[in-house]
Amino acid sequence: MTTTPERGTPEQPLPYPFPDGHRLDVPPEFAELRATCPVRRVRLPYGGEGWLATRQAEIKTVLGDPRFSRAATVQADVPRTQEWLNPGGDILSLDPPEHARMRRLISGAFSRRNVEAWRPRIEELVGELVAGMRAAGSPVDLVDAFSMPLPITVICEMLGVPAADQHFFQRFSEVVFSGEGVPAEDVEAASEALMSYLAEHVARHRAEPRDDLLSALIAARDEDEGRLSEEELVTLGVTILAAGHETTANAIANSVLTLLVDGLWAELARHPERLDTAVEELLRFIPLGGQESLPRVAAEDVKLGGVVVREGEAVFPAMVSANFDEEVFADPQVLDLRRSHNPHLAFGFGPHFCPGAPLARTEIRVALAALLREFPDLRLAVPRTEVPWRERTALIRGPRHLPVAWHP
Repeated sequence: MTTTPERGTPEQPLPYPFPDGHRLDVPPEFAELRATCPVRRVRLPYGGEGWLATRQAEIKTVLGDPRFSRAATVQADVPRTQEWLNPGGDILSLDPPEHARMRRLISGAFSRRNVEAWRPRIEELVGELVAGMRAAGSPVDLVDAFSMPLPITVICEMLGVPAADQHFFQRFSEVVFSGEGVPAEDVEAASEALMSYLAEHVARHRAEPRDDLLSALIAARDEDEGRLSEEELVTLGVTILAAGHETTANAIANSVLTLLVDGLWAELARHPERLDTAVEELLRFIPLGGQESLPRVAAEDVKLGGVVVREGEAVFPAMVSANFDEEVFADPQVLDLRRSHNPHLAFGFGPHFCPGAPLARTEIRVALAALLREFPDLRLAVPRTEVPWRERTALIRGPRHLPVAWHP
């Protein structure tokens, strides 16, 4: 049962995260706060109290204003949902100009131009996976047979890492993205295992350079040690591996499930010309992340949404709320596959805008286009209530398995 946020002053803390049905539901408390108190004091399970921003305007300020720092959360007892502290050392924990220094090293690999060069390979992989589904026969688990292996193979090939070793970074993702309740020592052990694995590949690529992203990063580090330390090199590779498959795999599975449940799959299969706007609307409508976003700490007193965030206080930009802002979107609760004005924040905003957005968009679009073309009569093979999901507190939402079927 959900509860309506108490009306009153923004200083009155609410327990956060809010109760939800997990899956792809958005807790109703966000809509209430957007309307009545867009920046509200909240109390987290660990680290005490902070602020929650729920409207897109304030969220964009938190994400784009240099007065809000990600680096200040490193090894700090800031408000959070999980026990373990932010260890730092990764691109997600840096502020400009350090963040820009590292981001420039990978931006070219994920540029629209380079992603377009990868499109034929992505289409080839999608064709192979579809053929595998046909060969296996109806029903199949879409997660295991399609949505997970596609982005894993792509990011592995881009980095020059064997896709056969995917269990190393899948284990890392399962631990790190699973949400609260994961012991800090488990997170540390998974991180160390993947760091050691990738360090071995760095050594091999350094001895025998190849035409891949990992070799390019090694060359940048070795030619100018000031651009990238050895530890940063390995950590950046780990981040790319984990983020490069986990989010896209779940976005594909969530999109298929949403279209099937909402009765829009057959309609979109009949009108493939709507796929571009449909993909953007699915990105807006489906809350890929959990309620907790990466907090920022105010470097000075900042007025935000009618309240003053004091220096040293943490703010959570509620990305799960931003894409349902009534001041930005007409009828945001409606999944409108023809929506043309769609300034969603699915890939973030500001300096930390996801550099892999062009790759993710391409993979999602190519994947959905093929599935809609090859399986226009696709349907769930089990009742919706029997689809197994990740834990309620997972940092990335999605089904563990998605059984689907079609007519032979």
